Amino acid sequence: MRFKPMTPPRPAVRRARAAFTLVEVLAALLFMAIVIPVAVDGLRLANLAGQVGQRKAAAARIAERMLNELIVTGQLRGATQNGVVQEGAQQYHWSMRSEPWSQDAMQLITVQVIFPVQGRDYDVRLSTLVDNSTQ
Repeated sequence: MRFKPMTPPRPAVRRARAAFTLVEVLAALLFMAIVIPVAVDGLRLANLAGQVGQRKAAAARIAERMLNELIVTGQLRGATQNGVVQEGAQQYHWSMRSEPWSQDAMQLITVQVIFPVQGRDYDVRLSTLVDNSTQ
């Protein structure tokens, strides 16, 4: 049997550990401090645009319905009328304005619906001309 001669132990070699340096960590935190607020603001704007679009469509339906009701029932005599319509959890304030049309013997009827989204008021307006003889 042959034995290998014993070699003296090697001195411990210091190995570099795989880790992030303080500068790299601070740079990553700075990058996140810049990117996260911008991303959150982008999400807020996208949410606002979606809510405004959804409520604007509902407000247009309400304005059309109120305009049709006022014309059919003949309630166009007053200069202005207003009210509140509840649709789901949202309240929509509407107002109707009637004014004479300058070119013919007609009335310009305008219904405005106001609705809030994230603390700010938006509105939708629908107008039509009505013959004075039908009132």
